[in-house]
Amino acid sequence: MGVPEQLAERMSMAEQHEYLRSKFSRRSMIRGGAVTLGAVAGGAFVPGATAQAAVPTQHTAPATETVDGALVAPFGRHLAYGNDPRTEMTVSWQVPVAVKKPFIRIGAHPWDLSRKIEAEVRTLHTPAGVGASADHTQYYVHAKLTHLRPGRTYYYGVGHAGFDPAEPHLLGTLGTFTTAPAHKAPFTFTAFGDQGVSYHGLANDSLLLGQNPAFHLHAGDIAYADPSGAGKPADTGFDSRVWDQFLAQTESVAKSVPWMVSYGNHDMEAWYSPNGYGGEEARFTLPDNGPDKKNLPGVYSFVHGNTAIISLDPNDVSFEIPANLGISGGTQTKWFEAQLKKYRAAKDIDFVVVFFHHCAYCTSTAHASEGGVRQEWVPLFEKYTVDLVINGHNHQYERTDVIKGNEVAKKLPIGGTAYPETEGVVYVTAGAAGRSLYAFTAPDSYEGHEHEQDSVASFVNLKDGKQNETVAWSRVRYLNYSFLRVDVEPAARGHYAKLKVSGIAETGDRIDHFTVARRAK
Repeated sequence: MGVPEQLAERMSMAEQHEYLRSKFSRRSMIRGGAVTLGAVAGGAFVPGATAQAAVPTQHTAPATETVDGALVAPFGRHLAYGNDPRTEMTVSWQVPVAVKKPFIRIGAHPWDLSRKIEAEVRTLHTPAGVGASADHTQYYVHAKLTHLRPGRTYYYGVGHAGFDPAEPHLLGTLGTFTTAPAHKAPFTFTAFGDQGVSYHGLANDSLLLGQNPAFHLHAGDIAYADPSGAGKPADTGFDSRVWDQFLAQTESVAKSVPWMVSYGNHDMEAWYSPNGYGGEEARFTLPDNGPDKKNLPGVYSFVHGNTAIISLDPNDVSFEIPANLGISGGTQTKWFEAQLKKYRAAKDIDFVVVFFHHCAYCTSTAHASEGGVRQEWVPLFEKYTVDLVINGHNHQYERTDVIKGNEVAKKLPIGGTAYPETEGVVYVTAGAAGRSLYAFTAPDSYEGHEHEQDSVASFVNLKDGKQNETVAWSRVRYLNYSFLRVDVEPAARGHYAKLKVSGIAETGDRIDHFTVARRAK
C-alpha cells in the first residue's frame, strides 16, 4: 500500500516519504484474548487446543488502516517445546506491522501443508517517554501445536491474509522442526548466555547450528534491549527495537531448533509489567509447568529422552541485582526441590541439567559468584546430585572442578570424568555468546593451552555486599567467544550413561571437554 496515484503525481520524493512515514508510524493494537488453536495428531487436524494470549501492556496505539498483507513478510521465527517435547511445540514469529488473520500451516511434507491453524497475536507497545523506541508497537504471533507424534519431523509455514506460505513462490519460507523421541536415544544440545546483537552473536549461531542440536538453552541476558540491566524504570538506553534485530539474527537457528530461554537481569524490562517480564511474555511461549507463571514465567522444566532440563530464575534470589529479589516468596525453591525429587525418582530419567543466568561459581572480575544462588540452590544441587549446572552472566567461559560443600571434591582435568552420584557437581559459565568480554584475575587455561593455578582471587556477592575469596576450583578459563555442546549418550540399565560436554570457541576449536557419567536406570 503506497501513496495514492493522484497524490504521487503532485508530491516530491521527500513529500511522499513524509506522507508514508506519518501514515504508518503508529499501528493498531490487536488485543489478545483466549483463542482456539489447532492440534496435529498424526496428520489429522484436531481442533480444540486453546491458549491464553498475553496482554503485557496497558498502553494502546490509535487504530489505523492495516497494510496489505501481501507486502508484509513474517520474520524472527523461533520455536519452543511445550510441556511435553514429544508431542508439543510452539512456533512464534513477528510481523513489522499489524496483519489480518495470522496462521500456521503444518504437514509431514513440504507439498502437504493443507492443515491451516489460526495463530494468536500479542502486541507490545512501548509508551512515549521510554527510551529510544518510545511509542513503538511490536506484533508477536504464536501457534501452539499439540498431539504431535514423537520423533517426527514436520514442515511448517507461517502467514496471514495476503501471505500464504503454501503458494509456490513462498515455499522458500518454510521451516522444519522435530519432536523429541518417545524412547531413550543419543542426542546433542547446545547452550550459552549473554548474546545480544553482534557479529559474534551471529557467528556463534551459525556455528552451533552446525552441531545439529535437538534444542538450545539460552541462559539469560538475551537481546540486551535494556543495556543497564538493573530492572528499574529509571534505567536509560532502552530500545525495544533491539528485539526485532535479535529475533531476525536468531531465526537461522531458532526456526528449526527449539530455543529454550531463561531470564537474566537484562531481561527485566520494568516498563511492561511489575515483574519486568511482560515483554518476554509477548515474545516467548515457554512451558507453563513452573510454580508461578505470574511472577516467574521463565521457570519451567522439560524432558528430552533420558535427560530432564530445569530452567530457574536467579533474579528471585540475587543479592547483586535485587530488583526482583524475593519475588516468588520462596515458592521457586520449593518447586525446584519437588522437581528434583520427581526426576530422581523417575525410572526413565538418568540426567538432570539445570540452567539459569547468575553464576554459582565463577572468578570473573565483573559479576563473579552469586551468594543468593549458593545459599538457596547449591545445597539442592548437591543433595539431589545434579549432573550439570550451566550459567551465563559473566561474559567468558569458565568450568569448575567437581565441587561439594563449597570446596573441590575432585580435580577434573580437561578430558576427565565426573561421577555426580558420589562426588559432587560441575558448574560451567558459558556467557560468551556475543556481548563484550569481561576478564579474569588468573591467566587463561584451556585445551592445548593449560596454565594450572592452585588458587584464584575472586569474590562472591552477598546480602551485605561483595566478599573476597580465594578459590581452588577454577579449572578451565577461556576469554573469548564460545558456547557449550553436550552429547547425551544413553546406556543399558546398570551401565554408565554419559554427558560428553565440550566448550567450543567461535573459531570452531574445542577449548574444553569432560564427561559426566551416571549408572543408567
